[in-house]
Amino acid sequence: MTTNKNLYYNKSLKELARELRKSSTKSEVRIWTELLRAKNTGYTFLRQRPVLNYIADFLCKELKLIIELDGFSHQFEQQWKKDKKRQEELESAGFKILRFTDDEVMDDIRNVESEIMYWIEKRNDQI
Repeated sequence: MTTNKNLYYNKSLKELARELRKSSTKSEVRIWTELLRAKNTGYTFLRQRPVLNYIADFLCKELKLIIELDGFSHQFEQQWKKDKKRQEELESAGFKILRFTDDEVMDDIRNVESEIMYWIEKRNDQI
């Protein structure tokens, strides 16, 4: 694993991340094309980025911000426990995680955008 310089990039997960980019969900494609790829946020985001022992759905290195999209499987207790552990580890490494459901992205993309922009503005005000 690479050091903090590359924000805990985990090279051993590179191929899996590539496969996940090829098989993106509809909500991942939508948030990427409408919000994150277009740089509407003013920051560069990466898709399916290996970090620590995980693959973040979307990562902005400059902001140390991870955006996670939760599908149907995240409703189950077993997955919820894994998500909680993952979030704790990522936060202890200095990342902020924003979570949205697939339904939020598909049904209310403007609200998702507002929440992301609110967090960015709030963070920038603190600097």
